[in-house]
Amino acid sequence: MPHLPSLPAHAHDRAIFPDFQLTPRAGAGLKPEHIDAILEDSDGVGFFEVHAENYMGKGGAPHAALAKIRNHFPISVHGVGLSIGGSEPLDADHLARFVAVVKRYEPALVSEHLAWSTHEHTYYNDLLPVPYTQNVLDRVVEHIDRVQDAIGRQMLLENPSTYVAFEQSTMTELEFIAAVARRSGCGLLLDINNVFVSATNHRFSAETYLDRFPLVSVSEIHLAGHAPETDDAGLPLLIDAHDRPVAGEVWALYSRVIDMTGAIPTLIEWDNDVPAWAVLKSEAQAADRILSSTRHGLRHAG
Repeated sequence: MPHLPSLPAHAHDRAIFPDFQLTPRAGAGLKPEHIDAILEDSDGVGFFEVHAENYMGKGGAPHAALAKIRNHFPISVHGVGLSIGGSEPLDADHLARFVAVVKRYEPALVSEHLAWSTHEHTYYNDLLPVPYTQNVLDRVVEHIDRVQDAIGRQMLLENPSTYVAFEQSTMTELEFIAAVARRSGCGLLLDINNVFVSATNHRFSAETYLDRFPLVSVSEIHLAGHAPETDDAGLPLLIDAHDRPVAGEVWALYSRVIDMTGAIPTLIEWDNDVPAWAVLKSEAQAADRILSSTRHGLRHAG
């Protein structure tokens, strides 16, 4: 393994936070504009998720706000820039900063995407798809092994939303994801909106995909809103926009999954056109109602 650079100084000066256990409740993505409302509403949701890249600085207002939340709630840390599916080795400096965030805040769950976002010295502010081939599988497993060694714990890998398919793929997405989890020992983050978006864009059955997904490895679920568009042929095209409430079709798929698995910690993602806290909280409460009604009981995570 390549030598990692020294961690930022704050990684060695962690606050001591409560040892919260993450129960299978609904959570929400943490937004700075909601901090005050959340702290006045301590029963609102089960946990909060943050993007690691937003907390890679040494200190300041973002860390002060997150520390307040971490003192009252469990959190999960979600990476968006490690480029797990990239063709080059993981960026050592970025990984070190990712590790520093995990060590500092001791989250209940740690996750990243099955995607790539860097090439040579260029960073693309997007989560780009990978072909499902043996070479890419080997590389993804190698990258996950490195992340898990660095953070000293299991990470979760999120299934993508896609708009194109690669002719060179030699296996299905389901076969690829199952092989990654089996070989690396990582857990899975099942984004049900991503499944619905991809199923609509590529004309396959979301229900069949979810029935065949390796649900036993799932430790977190994501739900989000999508934007309906049309492609050049006038056919439906969905964009994983995270800018509106969860669609009815996605809620139905979520209920179907929870009926099969039992309750799993579930996050509402809303990253663009962010509404008032009450709106986001109501989406989480809708997920909580489904979680509490499952006839299979609870499955604890973390």
